[in-house]
Amino acid sequence: MVASRVSPLEFGQSDLLPEIDALDAAELDELEFGVIGFDVETVVRRYNAYESKAAALSAKSVLGHPLFTVVAPCMNNFLIAQRFEDAAAAATRLDDTIDYVLTLRMRPVKVKLRLLASDGVALRYVLVSRRP
Repeated sequence: MVASRVSPLEFGQSDLLPEIDALDAAELDELEFGVIGFDVETVVRRYNAYESKAAALSAKSVLGHPLFTVVAPCMNNFLIAQRFEDAAAAATRLDDTIDYVLTLRMRPVKVKLRLLASDGVALRYVLVSRRP
């Protein structure tokens, strides 16, 4: 049994990348926002229950697949995918929050996306908040 955190992580809290990266799968599933973690090849390696339910995509259909070409091609643009590429090329930290509209396999849904990456962290993350 995994002990719950005393204070759950919040979508907008500062310095969130190391906190998210340190969570195990059960702890990721406790979060009240979506988490998609992917490697340098853009292959999805982490995907939490909140995002699975909200996007109606099972972990089995997402894990091990390229994020920007198979899982969420609606994110394969200069606002999202290109920011990760630019940060990696410059070896700089990425922590941007943007308003966005998700359109794949669903009616358009307004969300806030938080893009997280750092040179010292193996995975990159897209966090998804569906709260107004």
